[in-house]
Amino acid sequence: MFRFEFAADKAPKHVEQFIRRARAGYYNGSAFHRVVANGIIQGGDPLLKDAKTPKNLWGTGGLNLMPGEYSDMKHERGVVSTVRIPDKPDSDGSQFFVCVYPQATLDGKFSAFGRVNEGMDVVENISRVPAGENGFTEKPVRILTVAIEKKKVQPFVTATPDELRRTVTLKTTVGLIRIQLEPDWAPNHVRNFLMLTSTGWYNGTAFHRLVKGFVAQGGMPDTRPAGTPAHPADRWVHTLKGEFRDDVKHTRGIVSMARTDDPDSATTSFFLMLGDAPHLDGKYSAFGRIIEGMEVLEAFEKEEVDGESPKRRLEILEASIDPK
Repeated sequence: MFRFEFAADKAPKHVEQFIRRARAGYYNGSAFHRVVANGIIQGGDPLLKDAKTPKNLWGTGGLNLMPGEYSDMKHERGVVSTVRIPDKPDSDGSQFFVCVYPQATLDGKFSAFGRVNEGMDVVENISRVPAGENGFTEKPVRILTVAIEKKKVQPFVTATPDELRRTVTLKTTVGLIRIQLEPDWAPNHVRNFLMLTSTGWYNGTAFHRLVKGFVAQGGMPDTRPAGTPAHPADRWVHTLKGEFRDDVKHTRGIVSMARTDDPDSATTSFFLMLGDAPHLDGKYSAFGRIIEGMEVLEAFEKEEVDGESPKRRLEILEASIDPK
């Protein structure tokens, strides 16, 4: 089973038609019939509800029903988008595909209307089923049911700046750290950090990067022990627009968000400043400061490293929001 949430602001007509069809049982019994291993999965063809439909007709049903709704929503991992007839814009229909890997060449050309928020491991597994050179699966992967659920409210999504002014305690392998969050610096990053903390998302992740005199970085989902199931709050993980301030200095004890070269690419990973780094000022989203546990930073400095990787596992045993 996997879940996805709709992006009604990006493709309202596509969301409306998918909900209407799902509630009518349109997709029940159809199938995922085309896959690219670790790339995409495609399904929703009503013809696949009939087990006798010949393979040369797979993927031909339910198309050319509505115009496209193209937006700035990128075809990133987990994005759900609409199939159309090749080389024929505005030929969308009931078929859809899910991106397992980013498909940048599809941006602005296909109608993205949702994003997987739970069960990406299931999507990945479907993408790896046996298939021929044309991508058609050897056997259809049946869609047993599609149900429309009431959206769960994301924690702290409506919190005011005063409600975001909280303290978080990190219980780590090397000691306790208390972080005063600063919504005046980066309100959306604080909101995101509180949401993940309140759901237990950070528990069991690790500090994977340690550069002495510079940073200790953690909070990546792939640092959990092998075999750890997907976390329910994965559905709320998303990229954040940078909130940069030249007047907030990256000095020892500051907590800031990690990102790639894209300034708007922060998601879950954060770093603790072990030293002063003025070259980060105005370029990374600082969102808090350590108010207790500066000795833990000293403990990080004493850890043995292999390059920038700690030689032993330095885990976030528990992240919790302190009572007011």
